[in-house]
Amino acid sequence: MKEINITTTFEVFNSIADLPEEIQTLMHQAIAVRKNAYAPYSHFRVGAAILLDNGNTVLGSNQENAAYPSGLCAERVAIYQAGAVYPEAKMLTIAISAASDSNPTLSPIPPCGSCRQSIAEYEFKQDTPIEIYFMGETGEIYKSNSINNLLPLSFNKNSL
Repeated sequence: MKEINITTTFEVFNSIADLPEEIQTLMHQAIAVRKNAYAPYSHFRVGAAILLDNGNTVLGSNQENAAYPSGLCAERVAIYQAGAVYPEAKMLTIAISAASDSNPTLSPIPPCGSCRQSIAEYEFKQDTPIEIYFMGETGEIYKSNSINNLLPLSFNKNSL
C-alpha cells in the first residue's frame, strides 16, 4: 500500500478592505451582480466576476429553474460567457460572493463541485492557474492560487 497526502493552502483576508485594490473592485462587482441572481427556489444568491488578461471583466449570477438541473451557478454563467465572448483570453482571477435571503452567510462559500470542474477545464485549457477569491455575504475572504487547491486529482482531457 502507498499513501498519498494532498495539502491545500489558502490565504485568508479579514475583509474586502484587506484585499489588493484590483481584487477589491472585482469582489464588489461580484457582490453587485449577486443581487441579480434569479433564485426563487433556493433563495441563495451567488455572484461571480472574472478578470481576463485582456482587461475585461465578465460577470455572472446564479440562474435557477423549476426543472432544477436546468439552472446554472454564477461561476459557470461567468466562465461560459468569458469562453463565448473572449475565447482567446485567459482568466486571471475569479471573485465569488454568496448570500442567503434567510440566513446570514458569514463564512466563505466555495464553488460547488460542478463549478470546480468547469474552472478546472479552463485552467487546464489555458495552462495557467486561475486565482479564486471567495466569501459569504460578509466576513473573511479565502484565496486559492489555483483550482488544484479546491479540486485535487482533477479530471481533464488527459484522463480520456
